[in-house]
Amino acid sequence: MRFLSEISSPADLRQLRIDDLQEVADEVRQFIIDTCSRVGGHTGASLGAVELAVAMHYVFDTPNDRLVWDVGHQAYAHKILTGRRDQLHTIKQLGGLSGFLRRDESEYDTFGAGHASTSLSAALGMAVARDRKGEDFHVCALIGDSSLAGGMAMEAINQAGHLKSRLIVILNDNGMSIAPAVGSLSGYLNRIKEAQSYQHLKEEIGDALESVPGIGGSLRRAAKSFKDAIAAAVLPGALVNELGFKYIGYVDGHNVPQLVRALEEAKKVDDGPVIVHALTTKGKGFPNPEKNYYAYHATGPFDPKTGLPYKSSKPAPPTYTQVFGETICELMEADPAIVALTAAMPDGTGIDKVLERFPDRAFDVGIAEQHAVTFCAGMACEGLKPVAAIYSTFLQRGFDQVIHDVCLQDLNVTFAMDRAGIVGADGPTHHGLLDIAYLRGYPNIILMAPKDEGEMRDMLLTAIEHPGPAALRYPRGNGVGADISAPPKKLQVGRAEVMREGEGVAILALGSMVGPSIEAAERLAEKAINATVINARFVKPLDEQLITSLLETHGLIVTVEEAYLAGGFGSAVIELLESNGIQNAAKVIRLGVPDQIVTHGDPKVLLAEFGLNAEGIAKRTADAYSELGEAVLPKRRLRVA
Repeated sequence: MRFLSEISSPADLRQLRIDDLQEVADEVRQFIIDTCSRVGGHTGASLGAVELAVAMHYVFDTPNDRLVWDVGHQAYAHKILTGRRDQLHTIKQLGGLSGFLRRDESEYDTFGAGHASTSLSAALGMAVARDRKGEDFHVCALIGDSSLAGGMAMEAINQAGHLKSRLIVILNDNGMSIAPAVGSLSGYLNRIKEAQSYQHLKEEIGDALESVPGIGGSLRRAAKSFKDAIAAAVLPGALVNELGFKYIGYVDGHNVPQLVRALEEAKKVDDGPVIVHALTTKGKGFPNPEKNYYAYHATGPFDPKTGLPYKSSKPAPPTYTQVFGETICELMEADPAIVALTAAMPDGTGIDKVLERFPDRAFDVGIAEQHAVTFCAGMACEGLKPVAAIYSTFLQRGFDQVIHDVCLQDLNVTFAMDRAGIVGADGPTHHGLLDIAYLRGYPNIILMAPKDEGEMRDMLLTAIEHPGPAALRYPRGNGVGADISAPPKKLQVGRAEVMREGEGVAILALGSMVGPSIEAAERLAEKAINATVINARFVKPLDEQLITSLLETHGLIVTVEEAYLAGGFGSAVIELLESNGIQNAAKVIRLGVPDQIVTHGDPKVLLAEFGLNAEGIAKRTADAYSELGEAVLPKRRLRVA
């Protein structure tokens, strides 16, 4: 590394000549490839923004000037240039660097970002605060073309154009989110690119008119209104001006000197916001020439020569996502009223299979969760059965629409919430720990979680056939290897399942915690503690009859969930007992995630930290059992219906 080894901060970068910057970018790109090939990471996203990071830190006086990144998974080059190069190998690992932006990780991370479309609002807020305080620094926001289509970003653009605050926006236009960008805004950006030839023609005509002896200047001025009228009709960039932004572009986003010149021009604009339109290629430099945009967006370790992932020696069960994709296709084959939807995550949710098989009945709405939910509500109003496959953490962004547009109107919309629980490497912004709390509090909706991938198939059918709102939550990663050969069957709404019959202590487990709870019961049996294990299946409605009957024979109730305890499944059980006036009939302890931010790291390690594995469940249960003594002894044995 000719230059990179000597760069420990942007100040070092700014000591170089502009002619050296492209080589710096090349070194940064290779460093990302070498590192991610060993440890994985958001490889493709970051490779496409290398030159942008180099140019921004060269032009702007960071950290005094504020750089605001959207999403954050494209910011590996930013991390490398801001003193974190030697830590990049720890990316997304417990105790290591975050895969996204975190204010507590570096002073150069001016705004935390894990979700999309936030950078413009945050940057505008910083710019207004700067002006209010009479300070003088630049604020520059980087946003991708897909993130720009998010409603929040468009709201920020609307206000920025109105306020006329000094703000620089860099549009990283690669035609992609995780999948290819969709929507009319993407088409608009493409037309801007195509219209550049008109811009050059306009300049050539102007130069030709001005060259006419004696009257050239007058001719050019007279033609201005005519040309501007043509521009408004032909050049889509005129819309940018109408929104109150100056427009610079387009710029080759992989040409550092060209980017530097464009950003220097943007810094001179002092009477309002300006957009610098940079064209980039996602995954630039990735070694696999036949790139799969799903595969290289975020990778595990891979062969740095071929770009192909290392093959596992042991075959694994299919993932919950894969099973969902296959099951929804199976159900859509039988029922033409079913339609499916994703918000820019076709591969991540399994909807890619549906888009291939049922292109007229499947939709990728882009990064627009609010629209996605209400779009489903509209389809449900007309008798369709929409299934919205959205990560648990991303559905948070459409919370009001879930309540106002779906639940309030009791519409048949199914929410398939992938990545529920602790997801691991992506950390706090991506853990799906809130969905139970934010969904169970409103009337009409039913909420369930499967113990395995086979039961997930049954729950998907149950949700779709339920006449009102329904949601099912399931974890990231591979299933447990359950049999999925049988056709899905409808479950009785609100009915739990007794997995193991015991006495004295009952473990009520939800979803992914059923397996560890059964294993915990086996450990407890070695200590002469014979625990009942219940697969709750439903958070809402709970199996009131079964749960209340447990108190006749069990003095200790243990609830287990892979979610925040506040407002969660355990809280629902306690509320049920209270509503029946029997809250003191047994000791209830709740196992789940406490009231704290959960960092990134290996899910198994994080679950163990919270006692949400077989060992932890068994220990907490045994300790409580010992404390209660004879109070846990049953009056009569539980009878299984």
